[in-house]
Amino acid sequence: MFTAYVIVTVLTAAANTYAAIVDFRRPQWVLDNMTKWGGSYSWLFELGALKAAGAVGLALFFVGAITVVVRARWYSHLSWPTTYLLLAIGSLALRLAVS
Repeated sequence: MFTAYVIVTVLTAAANTYAAIVDFRRPQWVLDNMTKWGGSYSWLFELGALKAAGAVGLALFFVGAITVVVRARWYSHLSWPTTYLLLAIGSLALRLAVS
């Protein structure tokens, strides 16, 4: 169980780190996504910082991301924040299981 915890935690941290770097680099597809759901480009730094915090265990960002996607009724995009949230929850559950 401890090995599974470490693997899921590392994958979660890697996924969050990647997501933060993407926001900091501001590729066109991220800007297009921001435009589609009505966000402001000025939010990208803060979003990247929250995702970077997610690399050390923050899951609340992804609950917010899911809320924004649902509010925008962009259901085809729902799998992305949901995947990150499930990784964070998996990390927490495995950590509690090995305690």
